[in-house]
Amino acid sequence: MIRGMVETRAAGFWLRALAAALDFGIFALVQASYGALAHLVWSTHVEDAWTLAPMVWTFTFVFAAAYTTVLHALFGQTVGKMIVGVRVVVGEDGVPPSFGASLLRYVAYFVSSATLGLGYVMAALRHDKRALHDLIAGTRVECVRRALTVDGPAGPRAEAPVDQPSGSGAA
Repeated sequence: MIRGMVETRAAGFWLRALAAALDFGIFALVQASYGALAHLVWSTHVEDAWTLAPMVWTFTFVFAAAYTTVLHALFGQTVGKMIVGVRVVVGEDGVPPSFGASLLRYVAYFVSSATLGLGYVMAALRHDKRALHDLIAGTRVECVRRALTVDGPAGPRAEAPVDQPSGSGAA
């Protein structure tokens, strides 16, 4: 491996969609746990209590906002993006977005959705693979950098030591 040589490439639509699906699975799990907690505390099912459902949805929305914003700001990745191997970056040096840019990106998800999903489809159609929310927040999603390797051995290979007779004469 030659140090300093790394490849970056924009994450395509399907990788991003898979990461989003994994994150939505986490949101569904959190929402189910909120519902189970409400059932334990108030002895009722969320579907049966019209007053609990908005509260559960609000908690899920707040969790999704905090989860997405904080993880993007700290690591550039949500859990779904970590599993898939992509991250959100800004600038040429590939640093994670600031908290403000991460929050703007989260809010811009709703703009991408308001266009009947065309804001997300832009990632499949654009050469730079940026969706509408990326353009609004000034971010891009790239595959996690992997070091380039050079074909062939990096240096001389050491041979494994061969057992040699001890010379004691005992065979």
